[in-house]
Amino acid sequence: MPVFEYTALNSSGKKLKGIIDADSSGAARQKIRASGNYPVDIKETVISSKKEQGNTLSTVSLFNKVGPQDIHVAARQLSTLLGAGIPLVQSLSSLIDQTANPSLKMIFAQIKDAVNEGNSLSNALSDHPRIFSKIFINMVKAGEASGSLDIVLERLAEFGESQETIKARLKAAMVYPILMAIVGTCVVILLVTFIVPNIAKVFEDTKQALPLPTTLLINCSDFLKNYWWIVFLMIIAFIFLIKYFLTKPKGRHLWDKLKLTLPLLGPLNTRIAAARFGRTLASLLSSGVPLITSLHIVKNILNNVLLVDVLDNASEELEKGRSFSHILKQSPWFSPMLVQMIAVGEQSGTLENMLEKVADNYEREVEFKIMAMTSLIEPLMILAMGLVVSFIIISVLLPILDMNQLIR
Repeated sequence: MPVFEYTALNSSGKKLKGIIDADSSGAARQKIRASGNYPVDIKETVISSKKEQGNTLSTVSLFNKVGPQDIHVAARQLSTLLGAGIPLVQSLSSLIDQTANPSLKMIFAQIKDAVNEGNSLSNALSDHPRIFSKIFINMVKAGEASGSLDIVLERLAEFGESQETIKARLKAAMVYPILMAIVGTCVVILLVTFIVPNIAKVFEDTKQALPLPTTLLINCSDFLKNYWWIVFLMIIAFIFLIKYFLTKPKGRHLWDKLKLTLPLLGPLNTRIAAARFGRTLASLLSSGVPLITSLHIVKNILNNVLLVDVLDNASEELEKGRSFSHILKQSPWFSPMLVQMIAVGEQSGTLENMLEKVADNYEREVEFKIMAMTSLIEPLMILAMGLVVSFIIISVLLPILDMNQLIR
């Protein structure tokens, strides 16, 4: 069914904009008039093919991007509508009316059109892979198969909101250290490139031998002032070199191994991966997705080739009838506590609950460790900036003290 963008006037003369699906522009005008509004302009929106939607979403405007929070709210609304016994197509129509984001409104109109044509909701969602993740689509598919789509959508909303909350806490914890680093670096650059050269002119007029720290500071200042563009180009080249290195299998393997083995950062990254692994796998299993299928989905969100290799091996061994906990026990990247909880869950038939508990525990640990690290980073940064500024001050004062001794 075609989708139309329209501009209309309500009974009080206020201009309205929206999206409506109808068989023709005439039918769309009748729908708008039936709602008590007067249509001013109607134009059909071209819906791209499925292949084109997989690569790019022409309906998503640059200024109306669909964020994770939009998806979570929509999932919760659709869950409420379905839970109230409203049919899927009618629920999607209500969801379109309730959605404020124009881009998401257009996407739901396309989804409703696909469902009207006889497609399942999961198949309709899979036409928009940049908006709906594999986890979302597979959990919806499991909900359709089990007849508990409303429960699955509610669980998806809760899962997505919890993940966004964790990300927000991580970002908030890093704001202050990053801000301090930026301000401190700017202050040092200002001192070295503008203040020091003016002071150096005074020392040059005296024509006295300068101490080594002062000479080093002046040379560094001259280099940054005259060749700052070289430093800038070197930084850009280094960044591109690192990115190119990470595109290679060996480079990505080495980088992912460093993320799991570096002091301080290694244990933190391991706990973050374990929390994400436990939470996502528990959500998939509780929604009725088989374990092997769930592992294939989970590995896409871990963002680490070493962990992906472990889960690929686990999928193969599970098909041979081996225990999941025994397979993970052989890997150094999964903690003994995680393996023990999975073993208990397998024996008691409560694997989803055990994974939820593991995820809760690791999320608390991650939050605590990040707070501890940021509280440690702050004094270290202050100390580092203090040492740099102290060096600049000492380099300036040493020649002045030498001049005082000569005068005496």
